[in-house]
Amino acid sequence: MLRLIVLLLLLANGGFYAWSQGLLQAWGVGPAQQSEPQRVAQQVRPESVRVLSADDMRRVEAQLAQAPRPPECLATPALDETMAGVVRTTVEGWPQGSWSLEPASEPARWIVYMGPYAGVEQVARKRAELRQLGISFEPVGNPQLEPGLSLGSHTGEASAQQQLAGLAERGVRTARVVQERPEQRGVRLLLPAVDDALRPRLEELKTVLSTKPLRPCR
Repeated sequence: MLRLIVLLLLLANGGFYAWSQGLLQAWGVGPAQQSEPQRVAQQVRPESVRVLSADDMRRVEAQLAQAPRPPECLATPALDETMAGVVRTTVEGWPQGSWSLEPASEPARWIVYMGPYAGVEQVARKRAELRQLGISFEPVGNPQLEPGLSLGSHTGEASAQQQLAGLAERGVRTARVVQERPEQRGVRLLLPAVDDALRPRLEELKTVLSTKPLRPCR
């Protein structure tokens, strides 16, 4: 009986070896093929692939940094008459067609507001409490509301009140809805195609624009 068991084990080991080495493929028996020769056939000029050294990478990055950037459209928010006059004086010597002043308006903005607080320490404590509740916040954009926090901005009072109700369910008790700014009408500076030749001149506008920075056109 023992000899029979040993013989069966030898036959099983031999059969497994033949199967694993693909010796039985002619009879349709064998392990699944792990190679994918079709991927090799799909390669395009694999001989041209090379590993770049650190120096090569720095040269490539330098070349990319020097490559011309595509033109971009930039514009300001709505400017009042006084600021629009200063901006006009700044850009009137720029190339023709590179700028224009056009009518613009900014909708009123409502925020879910917390504050004003007695000082920066109280603001820091409130920020920590909001983080524990998982509630995001940001600085307010109206200096008259400082020091305080905005939990969200809206173009309508109704949507701000809706957010406030949701925050109350999450444990926020001292927030309220306030109008951060009224609707603003005026003109905006439009720069339709700022390219590498014009970008250095944007520095001339930084001081003039102050709190009305350029931003991508909408």
